[in-house]
Amino acid sequence: MSIEEKIIEAVQAGVKVLYGMEAGSSQVQLQKTKAEFEGHLTVVVFPFVKAARKSPEQVGEELGKYLTEALPVVVEKYNVVKGFLNLVISDAPWIELLNRINADEQFGMKQATEGSPLVMIEYSSPNTNKPLHLGHVRNNLLGAALARIVAANGNKVVKTNIVNDRGIHICKSMLAWLKWGNGETPESSGKKGDHLIGDYYVLFDKHYKAEQDELVKQYMAEGMEQEAAKEKAKQEAPLIKEAHEMLVKWERNDPEVRPVATDERMGICRI
Repeated sequence: MSIEEKIIEAVQAGVKVLYGMEAGSSQVQLQKTKAEFEGHLTVVVFPFVKAARKSPEQVGEELGKYLTEALPVVVEKYNVVKGFLNLVISDAPWIELLNRINADEQFGMKQATEGSPLVMIEYSSPNTNKPLHLGHVRNNLLGAALARIVAANGNKVVKTNIVNDRGIHICKSMLAWLKWGNGETPESSGKKGDHLIGDYYVLFDKHYKAEQDELVKQYMAEGMEQEAAKEKAKQEAPLIKEAHEMLVKWERNDPEVRPVATDERMGICRI
């Protein structure tokens, strides 16, 4: 039986002994004691005032005395603030609760059943065009922890990590390498493959932003608003259009594009 259940049961017994009142569990209002008052749990005594024919303060005092005598191991002391009986819980029940939790390896956990919800948690799915770093470790730990928490709440959990080495992000690095790489490889540069491809991903972005800046100036000179000019420049920059064209060729298995994505040329895994 929990601490709250013991107190509710004792309050029901107390009001019956003191005032002859049969109180249902719903009439015993138990809440967390406000921070400005001493105590852990507070009993609202107003529901018992009519039966007692006494003031809320008197009812609180009488009920508080009863509880300390009836539950000496649970209720250490009490104080009354108007119609609120604040109870200070002794250390023993807290220690008992913690020991019970510690002894139960499955405490608070629900087992998934056949009808339990199916939840997929995807993490961390890193960009294959950049080196991994501590942020990826953090995301993996967060993802694994979240998956365990969701499973502990009775859900069926499927964990997935999408390793996507095809798409526009790959084409950005490929295009930059074709334009400015001069045949550089991990062997010729002395760089790891992921670092080399990451460099070209950054290089693409550098040139792409430069093209956007020029187009924004042009569009604004033609009378376009700045935000609209920026948005149009993102779509109309020649470099991004080339990258999209390369992506279309990649998806069509164009022989001039797919062979670029090999370990021999750039250290990219080919699908």
